[in-house]
Amino acid sequence: MSDSQLLPVVLSGGSGTRLWPVSREKHPKQLQPLLGDESLLQNTLRRLQGLPLRAPIIVSNQEYRFVTAEQLRQLGLAAWTLLLEPAGRNTAPALTAAALYATHDGADPVLLATPADHHVRNAEVFRAAVLRGLPEAEAGAVVTFGIVPDRPETGYGYIETRVGAGDTARGAAVELVAFREKPDALTAQTYATDGRHFWNSGIFMLRASAWIKAIGHFAPEILGACRKAVDAAHDDGDFVRLDAAAFAASPADSIDYAVMEKLPAATELDIPCRVIPLDVGWSDVGAWDALWQAIDRDADDNAVKGDVWLEDSHGNLVIAEHGLVACIGCEDMVVVETADAVLIAPKARTQEVKRIVSRLKAAGRSEVDLHRKVHRPWGWYDSIDNGERFQVKRIVVRPGATLSLQMHHHRAEHWVVVCGTAKVIRGNDTILLGENESTYIPLGVKHRLENPGQVPLEIIEVQSGSYLGEDDIVRFEYNYGRKQ
Repeated sequence: MSDSQLLPVVLSGGSGTRLWPVSREKHPKQLQPLLGDESLLQNTLRRLQGLPLRAPIIVSNQEYRFVTAEQLRQLGLAAWTLLLEPAGRNTAPALTAAALYATHDGADPVLLATPADHHVRNAEVFRAAVLRGLPEAEAGAVVTFGIVPDRPETGYGYIETRVGAGDTARGAAVELVAFREKPDALTAQTYATDGRHFWNSGIFMLRASAWIKAIGHFAPEILGACRKAVDAAHDDGDFVRLDAAAFAASPADSIDYAVMEKLPAATELDIPCRVIPLDVGWSDVGAWDALWQAIDRDADDNAVKGDVWLEDSHGNLVIAEHGLVACIGCEDMVVVETADAVLIAPKARTQEVKRIVSRLKAAGRSEVDLHRKVHRPWGWYDSIDNGERFQVKRIVVRPGATLSLQMHHHRAEHWVVVCGTAKVIRGNDTILLGENESTYIPLGVKHRLENPGQVPLEIIEVQSGSYLGEDDIVRFEYNYGRKQ
């Protein structure tokens, strides 16, 4: 076994709109608890525990940096780097920026690059496979992990390997021949049974220098732009922010298209390509039908989450996030209920969800971007009711957290403490409020809310006025490095 430490690079910048309405552009699927109580991002980092690891690099979009950071804190990690993309440019620039950042001190670590939004049922077997491939990566090879297919799937890309006659255990590293595009049904049937083809997991292990060499050969524009973005990055202690102008100049491309599909034939680079076969109950959780495959199901093949009641129903995925959902006589359907949107579709057509999302986005609907519950660096708020000239929010503030000093031109606010202790600055006054106590913030008065206690502060806020938009906030002191 190798004594080297792996540097996880968790790619967490995607939007995952095919899992709408749970996944939204500013709170995407990797940050959602789709399988269990923790998010897919948290599950990804959990299954790496037990490997010889350095502090991970998480590449994320700046739009959801605060909720990402909070989820990392909840895991209790000793250290991490949250590398922020100012705009999504796909996975090749994301990995390039991480590799350059990882080598800025002269080191050349072995990177374990993994998407943040995949599911692995058997984490122990996955970790053993990583350790089997680590010596190959240390020696300069690019190691990828091929999923042993359990069905003729047309929705995944495949990896073709050269498996020797004695290679029957499906555990040792084998030679990578080529990446194959998503096949038709007949070809998928052949791939699923010939023992040489595996699903492309999108998980790679390689030295940072090997990736930099490969991306520089195949996509020098990406390497040049990312190098400038990393060199001019700003580290504010909580986040490492890539330079926006430089990163925006990078072409958008995936790891597969930019490098991996070309690498096996590029013998001049002298970078061997190896595949570790994996049979671990893997899913990319790419659409609702894939989530149905990943979730445990009952005797009627139904997968349910939340307050769900079924009658004479079979083969369904039903998720209730906010209220009771009852289904009668449903067959092979997907029903997903959230606080502000409901999706109903045949399971076989869930890949088409992106069409609805595109139409909603064109119509300017807010349900594409955010949930009713919105995360902020100090906690979160939920807009529980609204009407003409009023809005009601439930606000939860983390212990020790403080909102910005601010005022509003168009609304007044009433605050009622439900749980915890609130320290309130209101004009020139500072007051402490306990449970069942309240205060009034007149229009135009500077104010600030703080939680000085050891438990979360929960308040109900009632806004009233002529305009209640989030942009009616004038901040006088910015907190958490933010102006919005």
